[in-house]
Amino acid sequence: MFMLRDAKRLADRLGPGVITGAADDDPSGLATYSQAGAQFGAGMLWTLAFTTPLMVGIQMVSARIGWLTGQGLAANICRVMPRWLAISLVALLVLANTLNIAADIAAMGDALQLVIGGPENGYAVLFGVLCAALPVWLSYDAMVRVLKWLTLALLAYVAVVFALHVNWERVLVQTLVPNLMSGNAYWMMIVGVLGTTISPYLFFWQAAQEAEQRQRMNGAHEIAKDARFVREHLYRIKLDTLIGMVFSNVIAFCVMLATAITLNQHGITDIETTKQAAEALRPIAGDFAFVLFALGIVGTGMLAVPVLAGSAAYAVADVFQWRSGLDHPLSQAKGFYGVLIAATVVGTAIDFSPLDPIKALVWSAVVNGVVAVPIMAVMMKLDSNKSILGDYTLSLRHRILGWFATFVMLAAVCAMVASWLFG
Repeated sequence: MFMLRDAKRLADRLGPGVITGAADDDPSGLATYSQAGAQFGAGMLWTLAFTTPLMVGIQMVSARIGWLTGQGLAANICRVMPRWLAISLVALLVLANTLNIAADIAAMGDALQLVIGGPENGYAVLFGVLCAALPVWLSYDAMVRVLKWLTLALLAYVAVVFALHVNWERVLVQTLVPNLMSGNAYWMMIVGVLGTTISPYLFFWQAAQEAEQRQRMNGAHEIAKDARFVREHLYRIKLDTLIGMVFSNVIAFCVMLATAITLNQHGITDIETTKQAAEALRPIAGDFAFVLFALGIVGTGMLAVPVLAGSAAYAVADVFQWRSGLDHPLSQAKGFYGVLIAATVVGTAIDFSPLDPIKALVWSAVVNGVVAVPIMAVMMKLDSNKSILGDYTLSLRHRILGWFATFVMLAAVCAMVASWLFG
């Protein structure tokens, strides 16, 4: 009884961090992890152990900014950056998110078509309509509950791994001891994994959700002057973010490991999409693993697409000082919901255009990688600014971790550009 009560209390405290972490494992991300596992086997598992503390550190920075200021990330960026530059970064974010939505909705349609048959394009329309309507139709609390439940879809990939025979001792060694390889394909995949796990849309979403939670508290401005109250919420953010990012990378680990054990060890190394990964998995791992893998794509997409569209909407609304938030009805936040719906509708429409969703995903990764670096640098400046955060600026340990994550992303972008120029 006490354990159940404690578990419920913990679940109630979790929210933005867990949802953000789960949204990172969107169908496009799952495709990247599947490619890594199929192409390089277990030789890529170390990247997920490496990126976990970086994810925790940088996401904690964005969440703290949102809660301590009661404003979204874009609004805070405008305080320390020229407005034209902030608008440019937000425009690139919206572009990347829309392309990512296109790839995710296409993957969801493909996955459902694999399981039950029928027209894949029709399913894409269905998912597009659902993802656009749910945030408008549901209240803030109801939407958070739906997103929390959808995180459970990711457990399908844990089940896939436990349905396979795994040499855990060997896996542990390959996870903790990097086995670096040569070649452009290997280093490009490392860049892809980094860009998938550390994405700008996650910064904007979690900061906005924390700001919204702060705004919804009665007398929040007065209560926030209580140091004990602030420390309690900063601890909640730390716990929520830690659990969310670890959960995210555990799922990514399971996807990469499952494809390494099944596809790579059977000579199947050319995987571009989650559909191909699921199809290749079926004759090797059986129908159970195939169905779990495919339905997991649908569940993660239903979680990730509203987050992608929502983060774009929060960013645009912040930079133009529009009313925003899922706790407002459509009539009170037309601009915010307009961007959210438009990003989802345009992303769905791309699946019916000559533009290949896989190419859209590649361009999305490129834009995300480029945009992430200046945004992360500005976030670190914000979280070290006493005039904005007062006595609650980052500790030295967290500053080192945050700046290290920023420099790792910069190095990844430079490596990507170098591979194009000299590869």
